[in-house]
Amino acid sequence: MLKNNFKYILFLLVLTMIGCAKRGSITGGLKDTIEPVLKMSFPKNFSTNFKGKEIKLTFDEFVKLKDLNKQLIISPPMKHEPLVLPTSASKYLTIKINDTLQPNTTYSFNFGQSIQDNNEGNTYNQFKYVFSTGNYIDSLSIGGTVKDAHNKEVESFVSVMLYEVNDKFKDSVVYTESPRYITNTLDSLKTFKLENLKAGKYLLVAMKDYNSNNKFNPRKDKIGFRKQFITVPNDTLYELKLFKEEIAFKAFKPIQAARGKLILPYEGRSDKVKITLKNKTEIVPTLITKFPKKDSLQVWFKPSKIDSLALEVVKDKYKGNFGFKIRDTQKEVKKETTNNIPKGVKKDNPKDFVTITPVQSGTLNFRESFTLESATPLTKIDNSKIKLINKGSVAVAFSTQYDDFNQQLLFDFKKEPSESYTFKILPGALTDFFEKANDTLTYKLETRSLSDYANIAVNLQNVKRFPVIVELLNAKGDVVASEYSESNTKVEFNLLEPDLFTLRAIYDDNKNKEWDPGNYLKKQQAEEVIYSSKEILLHANWDEMDAVFDLSLPYIPAPKKKVEKKKKPKSGF
Repeated sequence: MLKNNFKYILFLLVLTMIGCAKRGSITGGLKDTIEPVLKMSFPKNFSTNFKGKEIKLTFDEFVKLKDLNKQLIISPPMKHEPLVLPTSASKYLTIKINDTLQPNTTYSFNFGQSIQDNNEGNTYNQFKYVFSTGNYIDSLSIGGTVKDAHNKEVESFVSVMLYEVNDKFKDSVVYTESPRYITNTLDSLKTFKLENLKAGKYLLVAMKDYNSNNKFNPRKDKIGFRKQFITVPNDTLYELKLFKEEIAFKAFKPIQAARGKLILPYEGRSDKVKITLKNKTEIVPTLITKFPKKDSLQVWFKPSKIDSLALEVVKDKYKGNFGFKIRDTQKEVKKETTNNIPKGVKKDNPKDFVTITPVQSGTLNFRESFTLESATPLTKIDNSKIKLINKGSVAVAFSTQYDDFNQQLLFDFKKEPSESYTFKILPGALTDFFEKANDTLTYKLETRSLSDYANIAVNLQNVKRFPVIVELLNAKGDVVASEYSESNTKVEFNLLEPDLFTLRAIYDDNKNKEWDPGNYLKKQQAEEVIYSSKEILLHANWDEMDAVFDLSLPYIPAPKKKVEKKKKPKSGF
């Protein structure tokens, strides 16, 4: 009995110890969600008559700096960036000023979201340290929003600048000088606020500054500006729309990509450019085509024993002349191509046949034309050597159109739903610039049922003026359909693949049927673009006949929805 009592007492002791162990276990406590706090600064924040070269900030916990080079905005900008130390975790930050400060000027250091606590990464959001080299702190401010003149969303890290308008002011200041005041939208804001300003007259500019040098480079940067000068103080909320200017055309030295082909790089727009290839005074016949997805043109000419040629390029006020030697051997051409030619240039076809590539494969949508791309420009198309039949082996009538600039052959024919088609292109149907013909080519395609597509009719409301371009964009932002209206307020888009769509309207003020950007020096704004306030989800076998596009309502992004698409019908082959 004593033995049993001893076992019982021992069991109770073990249970008691386990319970005590559980009650005393360490859980780690609640997660720290409190941002760092500035305990002290020397000199004090918002000091006047600042004369020093060093600022010391003390925090209540260890902090670290993240993306300081992107997040820290100093206004007015300093020619020599200050040094902020240490780069490791510390309770102290020291700002060492390496620039000569301007007299009677208020400076602000906005750290954005760069200061974080060391353990949890809680951000000291938009912390600012402000001081003045004069007797008082300038306290005026202006604000507004930044948008993209053409795209639905604006990029992050857009600089907003004020240039002081005085006796020395010139419009070229955005190219040559740093602004008087600057702020940045950083990576999350589409609004801006310029603070600690002095009363005066200013030029207001927004800039997507890819070089981060506070200077406008029209070849790379986007710009938005207020046409009229602004005065401070005022309570106006400004809207700035960014666009990339069209730069003047300029050609660069041509590169020999093959025995009969030159690549001519350029900047600007290449429309209406005139290119002349000469052997001394004799004009050499050429064909000019576009190099896909590159700012380059392809100049095709017949190879000969000529050892040098001259190329003249003329467009508007531009005129360029280039002389170069012709590489005759394949080895020299290959070396020239490897060293100089842009990435993406296809090598010459070693065979004796012209290279043809189909744009579509498998399924052909009703809004598309079956398209073939040629590696070399085609000069002859014999439709009698091309046959098109359906799945019942019945011949289908077709016509062809060749886009010589883009080297694309388009087939137009009446497409029937749920049908299969076979294109058979016999040898000699296609002949290129170098007298090469095609080998036998066969392509099989099929169409879907009409129930796999959707239709939409759009009623335009509050159109301010005509003509207007109405575009339908899919979830990727690609234009899938476009209508040009000179007076109609109803447009239709039929046979659309199911997707989440956005409508875009462009006021085509110069009536050239395309969107045109602005120009800073000409004080010309980009053509106005409006996005539909809501996105439109179209399912298969769906007709949306009363969609409303109110051009007076602002665009409001909607949560993305998953689009359910029907499975493709099985091929008849």
